[in-house]
Amino acid sequence: MISRNFKNILVVSVGFLSLFTAYGGLQSLQSSLNAEQGMGVASLSVIYASIIVSSMFLPPIMIKNLGCKWTIVVGMACYVSYSFGNLYPGWYTLIPTSVILGLGGSPLWSAKCTYLTISGNIQAAKEGKKGSDVINQYFGIFFFIFQSSAVWGNLMSSLIFGQDINIAIIPDEQLESCGAADCGLNISINGTTSKPAQKLVWTLVGCYIGVGVLAMLIVAIFLDNIDREQSSEFRENREPFCHTFLATFRLLKDWRLVTLIPLTMYSGFEQSFLSGEYTKNYVTCALGIHFVGYVMMCFGAANSLCSFLFGRLARYTGRAALFFFAALTNFACIIALLYWRPHPDDLPVFFVFPALWGMADAIWQTQTNALYGILFPREKEAAFANYRMWESLGFVIAFAYSTFLCLEYKLYILLAVLVLTVVTYPIVEFYEHKNPTPPIEEGTYQSHQAKIETDEHKIIYETSM
Repeated sequence: MISRNFKNILVVSVGFLSLFTAYGGLQSLQSSLNAEQGMGVASLSVIYASIIVSSMFLPPIMIKNLGCKWTIVVGMACYVSYSFGNLYPGWYTLIPTSVILGLGGSPLWSAKCTYLTISGNIQAAKEGKKGSDVINQYFGIFFFIFQSSAVWGNLMSSLIFGQDINIAIIPDEQLESCGAADCGLNISINGTTSKPAQKLVWTLVGCYIGVGVLAMLIVAIFLDNIDREQSSEFRENREPFCHTFLATFRLLKDWRLVTLIPLTMYSGFEQSFLSGEYTKNYVTCALGIHFVGYVMMCFGAANSLCSFLFGRLARYTGRAALFFFAALTNFACIIALLYWRPHPDDLPVFFVFPALWGMADAIWQTQTNALYGILFPREKEAAFANYRMWESLGFVIAFAYSTFLCLEYKLYILLAVLVLTVVTYPIVEFYEHKNPTPPIEEGTYQSHQAKIETDEHKIIYETSM
Protein backbone atom coordinates (compact mmCIF):
# COMPACT_ATOMS: atom_id res chain seq x y z
CA MET A 1 0.00 0.00 0.00
CA ILE A 2 1.33 3.42 -0.91
CA SER A 3 1.32 6.13 1.75
CA ARG A 4 -1.37 8.79 1.70
CA ASN A 5 1.28 11.46 1.13
CA PHE A 6 2.56 9.63 -1.94
CA LYS A 7 -1.01 9.22 -3.20
CA ASN A 8 -1.52 12.97 -2.83
CA ILE A 9 1.65 13.66 -4.83
CA LEU A 10 0.30 11.48 -7.63
CA VAL A 11 -3.05 13.31 -7.57
CA VAL A 12 -1.36 16.73 -7.80
CA SER A 13 0.95 15.49 -10.56
CA VAL A 14 -1.83 13.99 -12.69
CA GLY A 15 -3.94 17.14 -12.20
CA PHE A 16 -1.10 19.36 -13.44
CA LEU A 17 -0.41 16.93 -16.29
CA SER A 18 -3.98 17.31 -17.53
CA LEU A 19 -4.05 21.08 -17.07
CA PHE A 20 -0.75 21.75 -18.84
CA THR A 21 -1.48 19.31 -21.64
CA ALA A 22 -4.03 21.97 -22.58
CA TYR A 23 -2.09 25.13 -21.72
CA GLY A 24 1.24 23.90 -23.09
CA GLY A 25 -0.36 22.98 -26.40
CA LEU A 26 -2.07 26.38 -26.67
CA GLN A 27 1.11 28.23 -25.71
CA SER A 28 3.19 26.60 -28.44
CA LEU A 29 0.51 27.41 -31.05
CA GLN A 30 -0.14 31.06 -30.18
CA SER A 31 2.36 32.55 -32.62
CA SER A 32 0.85 30.62 -35.56
CA LEU A 33 -2.85 30.39 -34.61
CA ASN A 34 -3.17 34.02 -33.52
CA ALA A 35 -0.49 35.70 -35.61
CA GLU A 36 -2.60 38.73 -36.57
CA GLN A 37 -0.84 41.86 -35.25
CA GLY A 38 1.24 39.67 -32.95
CA MET A 39 -1.85 38.91 -30.86
CA GLY A 40 -0.68 35.46 -29.76
CA VAL A 41 2.76 36.58 -28.58
CA ALA A 42 1.19 39.64 -26.92
CA SER A 43 -1.14 37.36 -24.94
CA LEU A 44 1.84 35.33 -23.69
CA SER A 45 3.60 38.51 -22.62
CA VAL A 46 0.48 39.63 -20.74
CA ILE A 47 0.30 36.22 -19.02
CA TYR A 48 3.81 36.43 -17.59
CA ALA A 49 3.48 40.10 -16.70
CA SER A 50 0.29 39.25 -14.78
CA ILE A 51 2.08 36.37 -13.05
CA ILE A 52 4.69 38.87 -11.81
CA VAL A 53 1.95 41.09 -10.37
CA SER A 54 0.09 38.19 -8.76
CA SER A 55 3.35 36.83 -7.30
CA MET A 56 3.81 40.06 -5.37
CA PHE A 57 0.59 39.81 -3.40
CA LEU A 58 -1.81 36.92 -4.03
CA PRO A 59 -0.18 33.57 -3.08
CA PRO A 60 0.18 34.11 0.69
CA ILE A 61 -3.35 35.56 0.92
CA MET A 62 -5.03 32.79 -1.07
CA ILE A 63 -3.07 29.86 0.41
CA LYS A 64 -3.53 31.00 4.02
CA ASN A 65 -7.27 31.61 3.51
CA LEU A 66 -8.24 28.76 1.16
CA GLY A 67 -5.51 26.21 1.87
CA CYS A 68 -3.32 24.61 -0.78
CA LYS A 69 -5.99 22.32 -2.22
CA TRP A 70 -8.62 24.92 -3.03
CA THR A 71 -6.02 27.45 -4.17
CA ILE A 72 -4.91 24.87 -6.74
CA VAL A 73 -8.51 24.36 -7.90
CA VAL A 74 -9.12 28.12 -8.27
CA GLY A 75 -5.81 28.55 -10.11
CA MET A 76 -6.72 25.74 -12.51
CA ALA A 77 -10.03 27.46 -13.26
CA CYS A 78 -8.06 30.57 -14.28
CA TYR A 79 -6.04 28.47 -16.74
CA VAL A 80 -9.20 26.94 -18.22
CA SER A 81 -10.58 30.44 -18.85
CA TYR A 82 -7.68 31.03 -21.28
CA SER A 83 -8.78 27.98 -23.29
CA PHE A 84 -12.27 29.48 -23.55
CA GLY A 85 -10.70 32.73 -24.76
CA ASN A 86 -9.10 30.79 -27.63
CA LEU A 87 -12.48 29.55 -28.90
CA TYR A 88 -13.12 32.99 -30.42
CA PRO A 89 -9.66 34.61 -30.32
CA GLY A 90 -9.48 38.38 -30.42
CA TRP A 91 -7.99 41.20 -28.41
CA TYR A 92 -11.18 41.40 -26.35
CA THR A 93 -11.07 37.69 -25.43
CA LEU A 94 -7.37 36.75 -25.33
CA ILE A 95 -6.03 39.69 -23.31
CA PRO A 96 -8.62 39.55 -20.46
CA THR A 97 -8.28 35.76 -20.15
CA SER A 98 -4.48 36.14 -20.24
CA VAL A 99 -4.74 38.50 -17.27
CA ILE A 100 -7.01 36.03 -15.44
CA LEU A 101 -4.58 33.17 -16.14
CA GLY A 102 -1.63 35.24 -14.93
CA LEU A 103 -3.38 36.24 -11.72
CA GLY A 104 -4.18 32.60 -10.96
CA GLY A 105 -0.82 31.25 -12.14
CA SER A 106 1.37 32.28 -9.23
CA PRO A 107 -1.04 31.11 -6.47
CA LEU A 108 -1.45 27.81 -8.36
CA TRP A 109 2.28 27.08 -8.52
CA SER A 110 3.00 28.39 -5.04
CA ALA A 111 0.24 26.19 -3.59
CA LYS A 112 1.58 23.16 -5.45
CA CYS A 113 5.12 23.73 -4.19
CA THR A 114 3.86 24.35 -0.65
CA TYR A 115 1.78 21.19 -0.75
CA LEU A 116 4.70 19.04 -1.95
CA THR A 117 6.99 20.54 0.71
CA ILE A 118 4.49 19.90 3.52
CA SER A 119 3.90 16.33 2.33
CA GLY A 120 7.63 15.70 2.08
CA ASN A 121 8.31 16.95 5.60
CA ILE A 122 5.47 14.87 7.05
CA GLN A 123 6.61 11.71 5.28
CA ALA A 124 10.26 12.28 6.24
CA ALA A 125 9.32 12.64 9.91
CA LYS A 126 7.33 9.40 9.75
CA GLU A 127 10.15 7.43 8.15
CA GLY A 128 13.02 9.08 10.02
CA LYS A 129 14.56 10.42 6.82
CA LYS A 130 15.97 13.82 5.90
CA GLY A 131 13.22 16.16 4.82
CA SER A 132 15.29 17.46 1.89
CA ASP A 133 15.67 13.93 0.47
CA VAL A 134 11.94 13.22 0.48
CA ILE A 135 11.11 16.70 -0.86
CA ASN A 136 13.60 16.18 -3.71
CA GLN A 137 12.03 12.80 -4.47
CA TYR A 138 8.51 14.26 -4.47
CA PHE A 139 9.48 17.12 -6.79
CA GLY A 140 11.20 14.61 -9.07
CA ILE A 141 8.05 12.48 -9.26
CA PHE A 142 5.92 15.58 -9.89
CA PHE A 143 8.06 16.88 -12.74
CA PHE A 144 8.42 13.38 -14.22
CA ILE A 145 4.64 13.24 -14.66
CA PHE A 146 4.08 16.95 -15.30
CA GLN A 147 6.76 17.50 -17.95
CA SER A 148 5.27 14.77 -20.14
CA SER A 149 2.39 17.21 -20.76
CA ALA A 150 4.60 18.73 -23.48
CA VAL A 151 4.41 15.41 -25.28
CA TRP A 152 0.64 14.94 -25.03
CA GLY A 153 -0.31 18.57 -25.76
CA ASN A 154 1.80 18.71 -28.92
CA LEU A 155 0.66 15.23 -29.93
CA MET A 156 -2.99 16.30 -29.72
CA SER A 157 -2.38 19.36 -31.92
CA SER A 158 -0.27 17.35 -34.38
CA LEU A 159 -2.96 14.70 -34.79
CA ILE A 160 -5.81 17.20 -35.20
CA PHE A 161 -3.97 19.66 -37.45
CA GLY A 162 -1.94 17.02 -39.28
CA GLN A 163 -4.22 16.89 -42.28
CA ASP A 164 -3.71 20.64 -42.86
CA ILE A 165 0.08 20.43 -42.98
CA ASN A 166 1.80 20.41 -46.37
CA ILE A 167 5.55 20.04 -46.40
CA ALA A 168 7.16 22.66 -48.60
CA ILE A 169 10.73 22.93 -49.83
CA ILE A 170 12.80 25.45 -47.90
CA PRO A 171 14.67 27.71 -50.37
CA ASP A 172 18.46 27.91 -50.14
CA GLU A 173 18.28 31.65 -49.54
CA GLN A 174 16.41 31.06 -46.29
CA LEU A 175 18.71 28.23 -45.18
CA GLU A 176 21.63 30.64 -45.34
CA SER A 177 19.94 32.88 -42.76
CA CYS A 178 19.04 30.10 -40.27
CA GLY A 179 20.64 29.84 -36.86
CA ALA A 180 23.00 32.56 -35.65
CA ALA A 181 24.38 33.12 -39.18
CA ASP A 182 22.02 36.03 -39.76
CA CYS A 183 20.21 38.35 -37.40
CA GLY A 184 17.19 36.05 -37.31
CA LEU A 185 14.58 38.81 -37.08
CA ASN A 186 13.07 38.33 -40.51
CA ILE A 187 12.61 34.58 -40.82
CA SER A 188 9.88 33.90 -43.35
CA ILE A 189 7.57 31.08 -42.38
CA ASN A 190 7.95 28.94 -45.47
CA GLY A 191 6.75 25.38 -45.38
CA THR A 192 3.54 26.39 -43.68
CA THR A 193 -0.03 26.64 -44.83
CA SER A 194 -2.78 29.03 -43.93
CA LYS A 195 -4.47 28.84 -40.56
CA PRO A 196 -6.22 25.48 -40.02
CA ALA A 197 -9.95 25.24 -40.65
CA GLN A 198 -12.00 26.83 -37.87
CA LYS A 199 -13.73 23.53 -37.20
CA LEU A 200 -10.38 21.89 -36.43
CA VAL A 201 -9.41 24.79 -34.16
CA TRP A 202 -12.66 24.43 -32.22
CA THR A 203 -12.12 20.67 -31.96
CA LEU A 204 -8.64 21.13 -30.52
CA VAL A 205 -9.60 23.92 -28.10
CA GLY A 206 -12.64 21.88 -27.02
CA CYS A 207 -10.36 18.96 -26.18
CA TYR A 208 -8.09 21.30 -24.24
CA ILE A 209 -11.05 22.66 -22.26
CA GLY A 210 -12.13 19.10 -21.49
CA VAL A 211 -8.76 18.01 -20.07
CA GLY A 212 -8.54 21.31 -18.11
CA VAL A 213 -11.89 20.70 -16.43
CA LEU A 214 -10.82 17.10 -15.78
CA ALA A 215 -7.75 18.43 -13.93
CA MET A 216 -9.96 20.52 -11.65
CA LEU A 217 -12.18 17.54 -10.86
CA ILE A 218 -9.23 15.25 -10.12
CA VAL A 219 -7.81 17.67 -7.53
CA ALA A 220 -11.17 18.66 -6.03
CA ILE A 221 -12.29 15.05 -5.51
CA PHE A 222 -9.14 13.08 -4.72
CA LEU A 223 -6.68 15.46 -3.02
CA ASP A 224 -6.47 15.57 0.79
CA ASN A 225 -6.76 19.00 2.37
CA ILE A 226 -3.69 18.56 4.58
CA ASP A 227 -3.49 22.18 5.76
CA ARG A 228 -7.22 22.66 6.35
CA GLU A 229 -6.87 23.30 10.08
CA GLN A 230 -4.08 25.84 9.57
CA SER A 231 -6.26 27.74 7.07
CA SER A 232 -9.20 27.66 9.48
CA GLU A 233 -7.04 28.96 12.33
CA PHE A 234 -5.68 31.71 10.08
CA ARG A 235 -9.19 32.87 9.21
CA GLU A 236 -10.25 32.85 12.86
CA ASN A 237 -7.10 34.61 14.11
CA ARG A 238 -6.59 36.80 11.10
CA GLU A 239 -3.29 38.64 10.80
CA PRO A 240 -3.39 42.28 9.68
CA PHE A 241 -4.10 42.38 5.93
CA CYS A 242 -0.95 44.40 5.27
CA HIS A 243 1.17 41.71 6.97
CA THR A 244 -0.06 38.95 4.65
CA PHE A 245 -0.30 41.20 1.59
CA LEU A 246 3.38 42.15 1.74
CA ALA A 247 4.74 38.74 2.76
CA THR A 248 6.38 38.21 -0.64
CA PHE A 249 8.34 41.46 -0.39
CA ARG A 250 9.29 40.98 3.27
CA LEU A 251 11.08 37.77 2.37
CA LEU A 252 13.41 39.80 0.11
CA LYS A 253 15.14 40.89 3.33
CA ASP A 254 16.67 37.41 3.38
CA TRP A 255 19.98 37.67 1.49
CA ARG A 256 19.75 34.02 0.43
CA LEU A 257 16.63 34.68 -1.64
CA VAL A 258 18.18 37.76 -3.25
CA THR A 259 21.29 35.73 -4.12
CA LEU A 260 19.09 33.09 -5.79
CA ILE A 261 17.44 35.64 -8.14
CA PRO A 262 19.88 35.00 -11.06
CA LEU A 263 19.28 31.23 -10.79
CA THR A 264 15.51 31.75 -10.73
CA MET A 265 15.48 34.22 -13.62
CA TYR A 266 17.70 31.94 -15.69
CA SER A 267 14.95 29.33 -15.52
CA GLY A 268 12.68 31.78 -17.36
CA PHE A 269 15.35 32.77 -19.86
CA GLU A 270 16.27 29.21 -20.85
CA GLN A 271 12.67 28.01 -21.20
CA SER A 272 11.66 30.98 -23.32
CA PHE A 273 14.74 30.56 -25.54
CA LEU A 274 13.92 26.97 -26.47
CA SER A 275 10.20 27.50 -27.05
CA GLY A 276 10.64 30.81 -28.88
CA GLU A 277 14.05 31.32 -30.43
CA TYR A 278 15.16 27.74 -31.11
CA THR A 279 11.87 26.71 -32.67
CA LYS A 280 11.76 29.80 -34.89
CA ASN A 281 15.39 30.33 -35.94
CA TYR A 282 16.47 26.71 -36.23
CA VAL A 283 13.47 24.37 -36.63
CA THR A 284 10.95 26.51 -38.51
CA CYS A 285 13.64 28.22 -40.58
CA ALA A 286 15.33 25.04 -41.82
CA LEU A 287 12.60 22.36 -41.62
CA GLY A 288 9.25 24.15 -41.52
CA ILE A 289 6.77 24.83 -38.75
CA HIS A 290 5.29 21.32 -38.99
CA PHE A 291 8.40 19.99 -37.20
CA VAL A 292 8.01 22.24 -34.14
CA GLY A 293 5.55 19.90 -32.42
CA TYR A 294 7.83 16.90 -32.81
CA VAL A 295 10.84 18.82 -31.49
CA MET A 296 8.90 19.99 -28.42
CA MET A 297 7.70 16.43 -27.85
CA CYS A 298 11.35 15.35 -27.73
CA PHE A 299 12.07 18.09 -25.20
CA GLY A 300 9.09 17.07 -23.05
CA ALA A 301 10.00 13.38 -23.07
CA ALA A 302 13.62 14.04 -22.08
CA ASN A 303 12.51 16.52 -19.43
CA SER A 304 10.01 14.09 -17.94
CA LEU A 305 12.36 11.11 -17.71
CA CYS A 306 15.27 13.16 -16.36
CA SER A 307 13.06 14.87 -13.75
CA PHE A 308 12.30 11.49 -12.23
CA LEU A 309 15.91 10.33 -12.50
CA PHE A 310 17.49 13.44 -10.99
CA GLY A 311 14.87 13.68 -8.26
CA ARG A 312 16.07 10.32 -6.97
CA LEU A 313 19.73 10.86 -7.81
CA ALA A 314 19.94 14.09 -5.79
CA ARG A 315 20.18 12.22 -2.48
CA TYR A 316 23.43 10.60 -3.63
CA THR A 317 25.06 13.43 -5.59
CA GLY A 318 23.67 16.48 -3.80
CA ARG A 319 22.08 19.51 -5.47
CA ALA A 320 25.30 21.30 -6.34
CA ALA A 321 26.66 18.54 -8.59
CA LEU A 322 23.37 18.41 -10.52
CA PHE A 323 23.20 22.19 -10.91
CA PHE A 324 26.71 22.35 -12.31
CA PHE A 325 25.97 19.46 -14.66
CA ALA A 326 22.92 21.38 -15.97
CA ALA A 327 25.01 24.54 -16.34
CA LEU A 328 27.71 22.66 -18.25
CA THR A 329 25.10 21.10 -20.56
CA ASN A 330 23.47 24.46 -21.31
CA PHE A 331 26.86 26.11 -21.78
CA ALA A 332 27.87 23.49 -24.36
CA CYS A 333 24.53 23.84 -26.18
CA ILE A 334 24.76 27.64 -26.31
CA ILE A 335 28.29 27.56 -27.76
CA ALA A 336 27.24 24.92 -30.30
CA LEU A 337 24.17 26.94 -31.33
CA LEU A 338 26.37 29.97 -31.96
CA TYR A 339 28.35 28.06 -34.59
CA TRP A 340 25.90 25.47 -35.95
CA ARG A 341 24.30 26.26 -39.30
CA PRO A 342 21.09 24.20 -39.43
CA HIS A 343 20.30 22.29 -42.60
CA PRO A 344 17.59 19.70 -43.40
CA ASP A 345 20.30 17.10 -43.99
CA ASP A 346 21.19 17.30 -40.27
CA LEU A 347 17.74 16.14 -39.15
CA PRO A 348 18.86 14.16 -36.03
CA VAL A 349 20.77 17.19 -34.72
CA PHE A 350 17.54 19.18 -34.50
CA PHE A 351 16.35 16.70 -31.86
CA VAL A 352 19.66 16.45 -29.98
CA PHE A 353 19.51 20.04 -28.76
CA PRO A 354 15.98 19.87 -27.25
CA ALA A 355 16.84 16.50 -25.66
CA LEU A 356 19.92 17.98 -23.98
CA TRP A 357 17.98 21.13 -23.11
CA GLY A 358 15.21 19.02 -21.57
CA MET A 359 17.75 17.12 -19.48
CA ALA A 360 19.19 20.38 -18.13
CA ASP A 361 15.76 21.95 -17.61
CA ALA A 362 14.73 18.93 -15.54
CA ILE A 363 17.49 19.83 -13.08
CA TRP A 364 16.69 23.55 -13.07
CA GLN A 365 13.02 22.84 -12.33
CA THR A 366 13.21 20.01 -9.79
CA GLN A 367 16.22 21.22 -7.82
CA THR A 368 15.33 24.92 -7.73
CA ASN A 369 11.81 24.18 -6.48
CA ALA A 370 13.18 21.77 -3.88
CA LEU A 371 15.86 24.28 -2.84
CA TYR A 372 13.25 26.96 -2.12
CA GLY A 373 11.24 24.49 -0.03
CA ILE A 374 14.33 23.49 1.97
CA LEU A 375 15.68 27.02 2.56
CA PHE A 376 12.37 28.63 3.55
CA PRO A 377 10.26 25.93 5.28
CA ARG A 378 8.41 28.47 7.44
CA GLU A 379 7.72 31.00 4.68
CA LYS A 380 6.84 28.53 1.92
CA GLU A 381 4.01 30.57 0.42
CA ALA A 382 6.07 33.76 0.14
CA ALA A 383 9.18 31.86 -1.01
CA PHE A 384 7.44 30.10 -3.90
CA ALA A 385 5.67 33.34 -4.82
CA ASN A 386 9.12 34.94 -5.16
CA TYR A 387 10.25 31.97 -7.24
CA ARG A 388 7.35 32.40 -9.66
CA MET A 389 7.79 36.19 -9.77
CA TRP A 390 11.50 36.15 -10.67
CA GLU A 391 11.13 33.27 -13.12
CA SER A 392 8.29 35.12 -14.86
CA LEU A 393 10.43 38.25 -15.01
CA GLY A 394 12.96 36.19 -16.96
CA PHE A 395 10.19 35.21 -19.40
CA VAL A 396 8.98 38.80 -19.79
CA ILE A 397 12.48 40.21 -20.43
CA ALA A 398 13.17 37.48 -23.01
CA PHE A 399 9.85 38.19 -24.76
CA ALA A 400 10.52 41.94 -24.63
CA TYR A 401 13.81 41.84 -26.55
CA SER A 402 12.77 38.94 -28.79
CA THR A 403 11.55 41.13 -31.65
CA PHE A 404 14.46 43.57 -31.92
CA LEU A 405 17.67 41.80 -30.82
CA CYS A 406 19.63 39.54 -33.15
CA LEU A 407 19.81 35.86 -32.26
CA GLU A 408 23.55 36.04 -31.62
CA TYR A 409 23.02 38.66 -28.91
CA LYS A 410 20.21 36.65 -27.36
CA LEU A 411 22.59 33.71 -27.01
CA TYR A 412 25.20 35.97 -25.41
CA ILE A 413 22.60 37.28 -22.92
CA LEU A 414 21.59 33.72 -22.07
CA LEU A 415 25.24 32.82 -21.57
CA ALA A 416 25.82 35.86 -19.33
CA VAL A 417 22.87 35.02 -17.07
CA LEU A 418 24.09 31.41 -16.87
CA VAL A 419 27.58 32.55 -15.80
CA LEU A 420 26.07 34.87 -13.18
CA THR A 421 24.02 31.93 -11.88
CA VAL A 422 27.10 29.74 -11.59
CA VAL A 423 28.80 32.49 -9.57
CA THR A 424 25.95 33.34 -7.16
CA TYR A 425 24.29 29.96 -6.49
CA PRO A 426 27.33 28.32 -4.79
CA ILE A 427 27.34 31.12 -2.17
CA VAL A 428 23.91 30.02 -0.93
CA GLU A 429 24.78 26.33 -1.18
CA PHE A 430 28.00 26.79 0.81
CA TYR A 431 26.18 28.73 3.54
CA GLU A 432 23.44 26.09 3.71
CA HIS A 433 26.09 23.37 3.99
CA LYS A 434 27.73 25.16 6.93
CA ASN A 435 24.46 26.30 8.57
CA PRO A 436 21.68 23.84 7.61
CA THR A 437 18.16 25.24 7.81
CA PRO A 438 16.20 23.21 10.38
CA PRO A 439 13.15 21.54 8.80
CA ILE A 440 9.70 22.49 10.02
CA GLU A 441 8.47 20.46 12.94
CA GLU A 442 6.16 17.57 12.18
CA GLY A 443 3.70 18.78 14.81
CA THR A 444 2.76 21.75 12.69
CA TYR A 445 0.71 19.51 10.42
CA GLN A 446 0.27 16.51 12.67
CA SER A 447 -3.21 17.11 14.00
CA HIS A 448 -5.01 16.78 10.68
CA GLN A 449 -2.84 13.84 9.64
CA ALA A 450 -3.46 12.08 12.94
CA LYS A 451 -7.18 12.62 12.56
CA ILE A 452 -7.10 10.93 9.17
CA GLU A 453 -5.23 7.93 10.50
CA THR A 454 -6.99 7.40 13.84
CA ASP A 455 -10.58 8.10 12.80
CA GLU A 456 -10.32 6.20 9.54
CA HIS A 457 -13.39 4.10 10.33
CA LYS A 458 -15.51 7.08 11.32
CA ILE A 459 -14.97 9.69 8.63
CA ILE A 460 -15.59 9.98 4.93
CA TYR A 461 -12.43 11.08 3.16
CA GLU A 462 -12.33 13.85 0.67
CA THR A 463 -10.33 11.34 -1.36
CA SER A 464 -12.39 8.18 -1.27
CA MET A 465 -10.52 5.68 -3.40
